[in-house]
Amino acid sequence: MSEREREIPGSSIARAARLAGLPLGHAGRAALGVGKRVGGRPAEAVAAELQARTAEQLFSVLGQLKGGAMKFGQALSVMEAAMPEEVVGPYRATLTRLQESGPPMGADRVHAILAEELGPRWASTKLVEFDDTPAAAASIGQVHRGVWRDGREVAVKIQYPGAGKALLSDLNQIARVARMAGSMVPGIDVKPIMDELRARMSEELDYSLEARHQRHFARAFAGDDDVLVPDVLVESPQVLVTEWVEGTPLARVIAEGTQEQRDEAASLYLEFQLRAPTRARLLHADPHPGNFRVTPDGRLGVLDFGAVNRLPDGLPPEMGGILTAALAGDGDELVRVLRRAGFIRPGIEIDPQGLVEYLEPLVEPILHEEFTPNRAWLRGAAAQIQDPRRPQFLVGLKLNLPPEYLLIHRVWLGGIGVLSQVGGTVPLREMICAYLPGVDESRLPPDPGA
Repeated sequence: MSEREREIPGSSIARAARLAGLPLGHAGRAALGVGKRVGGRPAEAVAAELQARTAEQLFSVLGQLKGGAMKFGQALSVMEAAMPEEVVGPYRATLTRLQESGPPMGADRVHAILAEELGPRWASTKLVEFDDTPAAAASIGQVHRGVWRDGREVAVKIQYPGAGKALLSDLNQIARVARMAGSMVPGIDVKPIMDELRARMSEELDYSLEARHQRHFARAFAGDDDVLVPDVLVESPQVLVTEWVEGTPLARVIAEGTQEQRDEAASLYLEFQLRAPTRARLLHADPHPGNFRVTPDGRLGVLDFGAVNRLPDGLPPEMGGILTAALAGDGDELVRVLRRAGFIRPGIEIDPQGLVEYLEPLVEPILHEEFTPNRAWLRGAAAQIQDPRRPQFLVGLKLNLPPEYLLIHRVWLGGIGVLSQVGGTVPLREMICAYLPGVDESRLPPDPGA
């Protein structure tokens, strides 16, 4: 792929589907036939090799395309815990790499951008040390390690040229697909959701806005015992320089952490996501593991504030009311609260008891004082929610997603996926009751395991 193609990928989703779609669909079937006649190798060995090659191609395509396709790959990497093991197993390591990695820009291109954004003498007057090898390369930019003129170690994030055009092109394609899908689901109003998604994702291209959000988070959590947000030193349209955060990436805890490390990381991660809307009046809306570190002093280092949901009043109090009604089994109240919040559109009739039963797989863990989200639990819950043979499946099709809940919904789903990968035990009920507004703890049933 040429440098020009990599900078302005255009039609990323369509191209990813063309390049990666066929091998994904046919690898398993092809292996069974090929394995019987190629060098006498077992079919299982050939299948494994084909799956590994397909995974590498998936990584290469999604990574090089940047833009929306890369974000799509990162979303897959977060939610792989919900997929059946036989489907996702061969691709897990490759999807995980999409959380922090992608094919990088060359050093010459990087230096040219730094000269344009920070001045021609950037290497002597600002960044006295700079590592040309990226420490991470993600959806719309890559990160390099350096040393600022005052001696602080810094992270230098550089936006890919053409990333904005590619991302908006991808969003337009996603919108077309979403409109088609929305016509089949009676409860969903797709247009305002796509408008909200386009506005929020466009904000991720604005490094000045990201810097403002990050400074706000840094002030809100300054001196906190459990959270570390690095300060911003300087920003420009294509470059963002922040303090470097040392620590163990959450992806490494997922891959090789002890149970004690998993418990600590899961609790830190969950508590930050629940506390931030009240503490900072903002929600960190990019929950994948590449944005989090466990620091040597036991705090959660939080990175990348391009995707942020502004919540001037904190989380909506209806969230606690919805959860309380669902856990208490009060279907009539659940319907009332969901209708008031816009999750059930006017004119849509819904069975209250069926609604309680539909949500049960997702809310049941909160009944327990301690819970260990893991892949097995999430797969089971996802299978129940998505099983068309369950009568409650049709109830779920009638639910709408209000635009103001779009990022909240995305963060919660993504957060559940990350927690299920970490596999740590968390005081889930205690945290929910402490930080989620509107929960009526007196109405919650007792822990069934107590």
